[in-house]
Amino acid sequence: MTIRFHRNDVKVKEKAPLYQGFLSVYRYSLQHRLFSGDWSPEINRELMERGHAVVVIPYDPVRDELVVLEQFRVGALDDRNGPWLFEFVAGMFDADESSEEVATRELEEEAGLKAKRLIYATSYYSSPGGTDEKLTIYIAEVDSQSAASFGGLAEEDEDIRVHVLPRTEVIGMLEREEINNAASVIGLQWLLLHRDKVFSDQEQN
Repeated sequence: MTIRFHRNDVKVKEKAPLYQGFLSVYRYSLQHRLFSGDWSPEINRELMERGHAVVVIPYDPVRDELVVLEQFRVGALDDRNGPWLFEFVAGMFDADESSEEVATRELEEEAGLKAKRLIYATSYYSSPGGTDEKLTIYIAEVDSQSAASFGGLAEEDEDIRVHVLPRTEVIGMLEREEINNAASVIGLQWLLLHRDKVFSDQEQN
């Protein structure tokens, strides 16, 4: 039987802060169990800690439309299409919020929408070699006609344009790499894989 390692197979010797801001960076000095059964030498790893997030894919199964957001992202400054990305609703946890509460709050703040129901899709680590961020993805059943034209909170420097698009057009954007951030790609692909089963009781076009 294959042995699985767990948290107690890691010895953290030191956690030293390197930067504190919107994001926090720490240097970990640690040892971990090796597959040979021995312990590794002490190694150093820098880790960005930014908290966990929720992503929401707003889908109207009656009109077969998706609500897509467009906003500036500094990490995409050198992207061939420019730093305004097409993506979906997303946000960080506030204190003591559940993932469903985050999804509901962000859906209204960023797109002016209320979910008829939230369907859990999946969760994943965005880049565990360098950050502890974990994202949870929901599909929100919505009335796309009630979407706002613009969204976001001024106090968070958000400037969001909201698009209501046919599912077939959004698939084309995915194939042309116009939708190219991980959370949106993963969430959209989950919806495309599971759409018929999840919305089997809805009128589909």
